[in-house]
Amino acid sequence: MKLFFLLLIFPFALNLKAQDISILLKEADNLERQIKEPEALEKYKQVLGIAPNNMKSLVRAAELNISIGGRQTDKNTRRLYYESALAFAKRAFDQDHNNADANYAMGMVSGKMTDVETENKKIVAFVKDAKIYSDRAVAINPNHARATYSIGKWHSEMVNLSGIKKAAVKLFYGGLPNGDLDSAIVYFEKCRLLDPYFAVNYLDLAKAYRDNHRPTQAIEVLNKLLKLPLRTGDDAAIKAEGAKMLDAIQ
Repeated sequence: MKLFFLLLIFPFALNLKAQDISILLKEADNLERQIKEPEALEKYKQVLGIAPNNMKSLVRAAELNISIGGRQTDKNTRRLYYESALAFAKRAFDQDHNNADANYAMGMVSGKMTDVETENKKIVAFVKDAKIYSDRAVAINPNHARATYSIGKWHSEMVNLSGIKKAAVKLFYGGLPNGDLDSAIVYFEKCRLLDPYFAVNYLDLAKAYRDNHRPTQAIEVLNKLLKLPLRTGDDAAIKAEGAKMLDAIQ
């Protein structure tokens, strides 16, 4: 009788669980639309409390930790957010090595970790991982906009490495990787086609055109950037930087 009762209520319990997850994901999405990122992050964490392997929540938790962390003025606080993002990305990847979003998350977070890591070997490892995982994501899904952007960002950063990073990469990588602005532009332009509202892609594309001595294209991209709606907590600052850059070029 007890077994019969358990078999009877088990599907009902699973249905309630699925409903709870669906509601929380919708609430998280609404909070993101309102640009309330810390609150959205908490919703995704609630989902993971119910379903620890929910891929969307793992990836969005990684992205939001990077976004929120990037706005922190205290370096230690920023590092904590980035390390949390890395933990969520690793959970996503461990769940499914062949998932494009999971690979993208690993690549995206690895790229950001180079900004806070101080140990040379780890900096170089993150530089490698940023490219490896982003390439995997695009191999799995050629139309993955953000992974495409991540590859473009990797190429542009290899051209503009800071002194400390450049020395570390030269020492442990055996020379600088083959990043170049033309490749960066190709990937950024593809990302623009795939996601025409991804503001940071416009800013980095404009920088690549400027650094590649193509000011006309940079101006065109910046003018389009300034017309984009605000969709994330970073977009206002991105557009402000774009406006300053436009004034400097014109």
